[in-house]
Amino acid sequence: MLDIIHRRTRHFSRVLNRQQNDDDHHHRVHSEQRFASEKLGKLYNTYTFEDAVQALRKGESLSLATQRLLSELSNEEQLSLLDGDVPFYAGLREILCDRYNRVPFVMGSIPRLKIPGIRFTDGPRGVVMGASTAFPVSMARGATWDIELERRVGRAIGLEAKAQGSNYFAGVCVNVPRHPAWGRIQETYGEDPVLLGEFGLALTQGVQEHVMACVKHFALNSMENARFRVDVTVDEDVLHEVYLPHFRRIIEGGVASVMSSYNSVNGEWAGQSQALFSQTFSEENIEAPFRQQREMHLVAALESLSGELDWSIVNMACSRILQKELEFAANDSGSQADLSAVFCDRHRMLAREAAGRSMVLLKNESLPIDSAASRPLLPLDAKQFSTVAMVGRLANVPNTGDKGSSQVFAPNVGTPFDGIKEAFPDARIFLEDSDSAERAAELASEVDLVLCVVGYDATDEGEYVVPSLQSDPCLLNLFPPANTPEEKATLAILKGHSNGDKLDSGLEVGAGGDRRSLRLRPQDVELISAVTAANPNTVVSVIAAGAVIMEEWIDKVPALVMSWYAGSEGGDGLADVLFGKVDASGRLPFSIPKDESHLPYFDMEATNIRYDRWHGQNLLDRNGHKARFPLGFGLSYTNFSTSELRIGSLGCGNNSDTLLIHVKVSNEGARRGRHVIQVYGLVDMPDFPSRVLLGFHPMDLDAGVSKNIMMDVSVRPLQRWVGGTFVLPGKEVTIEVASFAGDSKAVRESTFLRRARL
Repeated sequence: MLDIIHRRTRHFSRVLNRQQNDDDHHHRVHSEQRFASEKLGKLYNTYTFEDAVQALRKGESLSLATQRLLSELSNEEQLSLLDGDVPFYAGLREILCDRYNRVPFVMGSIPRLKIPGIRFTDGPRGVVMGASTAFPVSMARGATWDIELERRVGRAIGLEAKAQGSNYFAGVCVNVPRHPAWGRIQETYGEDPVLLGEFGLALTQGVQEHVMACVKHFALNSMENARFRVDVTVDEDVLHEVYLPHFRRIIEGGVASVMSSYNSVNGEWAGQSQALFSQTFSEENIEAPFRQQREMHLVAALESLSGELDWSIVNMACSRILQKELEFAANDSGSQADLSAVFCDRHRMLAREAAGRSMVLLKNESLPIDSAASRPLLPLDAKQFSTVAMVGRLANVPNTGDKGSSQVFAPNVGTPFDGIKEAFPDARIFLEDSDSAERAAELASEVDLVLCVVGYDATDEGEYVVPSLQSDPCLLNLFPPANTPEEKATLAILKGHSNGDKLDSGLEVGAGGDRRSLRLRPQDVELISAVTAANPNTVVSVIAAGAVIMEEWIDKVPALVMSWYAGSEGGDGLADVLFGKVDASGRLPFSIPKDESHLPYFDMEATNIRYDRWHGQNLLDRNGHKARFPLGFGLSYTNFSTSELRIGSLGCGNNSDTLLIHVKVSNEGARRGRHVIQVYGLVDMPDFPSRVLLGFHPMDLDAGVSKNIMMDVSVRPLQRWVGGTFVLPGKEVTIEVASFAGDSKAVRESTFLRRARL
């Protein structure tokens, strides 16, 4: 919520007044020239945004068009480019009493010059405005390991945003989930920087075919309850090697904007940290995107400057914003997206495809068919089962994720129950969606098949804005003063009171926050135990966004699917996988440990915390803990093998940071399937993971077919930050082509990387 509600507060007025009173001769001359320009604009044609766009299309340089347009703006208009067009409390009241981001939030619109401004919509599981398509959450899409699919999702999101009047999508979230309890883990793609960078770039590229994209939250934002106040301490080498590479990848790829995080980093608010930004954007080959800062950081910056702001900083910020607006407007093909694109059949089919590909088959035991034969329980044979029980409180609940700023209001959401009914039309399907293990077990004993749906919803994990503000009144000091009766009434609503009575706001539904437990609810565990004891033909579907510790019940379960918050078409996507309409092709984008003690320290209310490089699979490997399910793990309905690995030389020129990998992949099973080639680098260096992901490639392969694959993988994950620059160590590296991290059947070959600066 606070990400985008800006206001031209008294701070801006004080900056303007003090600066104008204390300006040196240069600034006085500049103001006089601007005043003269405004007077001349009444006699001569004013250079408008539309004029600049047309000039660009005729060949004028972007920098010249931007400066010409910027020269038309008054001081007040320049400042108005840097904040929201709706007063703070008016916008806040609309959110609390109506809905968040129902229409675009407009920032920096200048009607006099026809400057449209930034027309913001949130994400990342789809367009928050209107009644849009709800795609699977980002973590689920990360489980596809398919960046081309993510690029197509981005195109659909960008088109739906444009159709509803937006030109800016703030939904490229790529924070490293240091601990699976992070409440907003559903908004990111996985635990590894390579996954984060490739998926974030693919989404950006797709979205930016239609509107500007914004990558967030820069940086080290992976705690929800304490995000407004926690200070993250991190060493410089760890920052650059673990927490910034994915941002760098997306920025190099041309993202329009970067949104800062709320937390402070090494004692300084992230949004005002010049060190944090300049270390990422200073390279000559990187075009700096414009920044979207948090309000608290702007206030802190103004206070630190004693209320004075140099106009060169304002001009630079305005120039970047206008430049991106002009660039995207000039490159617009002119096609007018209309509302028929929103939640259209094509996008719903894409959401279903993404949901199906995201499902991760974690367990699939063989069960006896008769006295002489057995087969894996999945995929289901519809002819084998005439009666089916759907059990669990989440079996028939629309459950697309949390109810914070990323909530998408799709017109229709298919539940698991809906999907199974559609896929199993000839079966008698019974629903028991209570928490009663006794009733579920009784029903399970009377049917041929049980589908047990357990896991989490918005009350268990998600964004935590309103509860956080209510529990910590000091955070309200970040708001501008509430002076009018209406402003005070709005603040009362936020605090949970109106005229002395409790009043729920739209953002309070599903409090969320950081997960308080990494295990299933006791009722879910009891349910699983009861139904598996009553009927061995039981499939368990776990709805979650991060790792779930499963040790107390997993041995009882013959078939297990991680089914995520799978979007508006998630019910059909789940059915597609269970019945084998598509292969089980999802792969975990994180590791699942066996015990909480195998994870980094996590205090959801911490005000200070140190981040090191060790989390997820790397931490498990370092400490010798075997994962229950490692990074990249997922079963298929067929069997694949890899062989004949060869490594090409390190690339040259623009590809100097890549290796060419040749490998043969064979489908040794009886049906067509989808395999994800995962390439890891194994290297012996102090204070460095023993195995790092270098690249990946999904592929479809018919039964009995082999195919030779060539793919580039980056060696950037092997580089070290030394003396303010990246250095590729001169080391022998073992290249490992595997199905998951630590795969005993992986093929390996060693090569020597020369020491080099990248």
